Amino acid sequence: MKLALVGDIGGTNARFAIWEDDRLHSVRVFATADYPGPEQAVEVYLQDLDLQRGDVSHACLAVAGPVDGDEFQFTNSAWHFSRAGFCSHLNIEQLLLVNDFTAMALGMTRLGDDEYLTICHGKGKPERPFVVIGPGTGLGVGTLLKTGSGRWMALPGEGGHVNLPIGTAREALLWTRLMATHEHVSAETVLSGAGLLNLYRASCELDAIEAQLKSPAAITKAALEGDAVAAAVLEQFCVFLGRVVGNNVLTLGALGGVYIAGGMVPRFTEFFRNSGFQRAMGEKGVMSDYCKGLPVWLATAEYPGLTGAGVALQQAFGDSDAIERPAEAADLPGQA
Repeated sequence: MKLALVGDIGGTNARFAIWEDDRLHSVRVFATADYPGPEQAVEVYLQDLDLQRGDVSHACLAVAGPVDGDEFQFTNSAWHFSRAGFCSHLNIEQLLLVNDFTAMALGMTRLGDDEYLTICHGKGKPERPFVVIGPGTGLGVGTLLKTGSGRWMALPGEGGHVNLPIGTAREALLWTRLMATHEHVSAETVLSGAGLLNLYRASCELDAIEAQLKSPAAITKAALEGDAVAAAVLEQFCVFLGRVVGNNVLTLGALGGVYIAGGMVPRFTEFFRNSGFQRAMGEKGVMSDYCKGLPVWLATAEYPGLTGAGVALQQAFGDSDAIERPAEAADLPGQA
């Protein structure tokens, strides 16, 4: 039996693993800046495992950007590649490309009891959609559905690039300052690593304060250490995230619940719990009761995108002798 490769490639890092016996192993992380493209990174990964071209028959790559056609260009990095060229270069028989947040959403179906935290308690409706959203290098947004065939369907989209929702006069003033330096003020303009820095600078400019902090990590650290300016910015970040989540819940009828994923929020979990996120999520005028009792979970699993790529691979090629049959859809957190 040949092996299956899974990859989760974002703007900063490319993660690869072997998917075998319904689980990941041999996970490696590569900086995208160190390689000209994914073929070269995968080639090094396989060499590290003493594998040759052709030892892997199937692959699923979760990629940051819209997936369509043979050519793919990453949204937040210079990497680009051809599906046909990738398969030819590495002697792979079948390549499945999925949006990175399609994989992230599918990864939520395999969370262990110790791989998520409850942010907002409630009881979701498992027959309704789930929202999966994750601030990181960019802002990923996905939708998860449980299908009648006992599998999961993750709907791809580019929800991180919707317009940033404004709910207060101060937010309108912040938007004006962001608009001065950004052609399009999207949710991702604020709800990402670079976005937190954008928000900090705009806030300092609005309040006529010198912007002393130079990185998202420095802003988060200062906020957690009690710096009033940084804490106010991080609070505004959480509020904007709540507004975006609430918009998605209303649009999709996502009464299953909400997963917060990505690399940012787990760095300030307690701050996030006590922030205005839940309030902002529910501030929807005549529909303000819609989100009441909606459960929100924070995914803390190390490699949910890779796991989701494995689930996608199983569901696409489950009859292949290189890929085992997909597992039945299980209950998600809060649904048992």
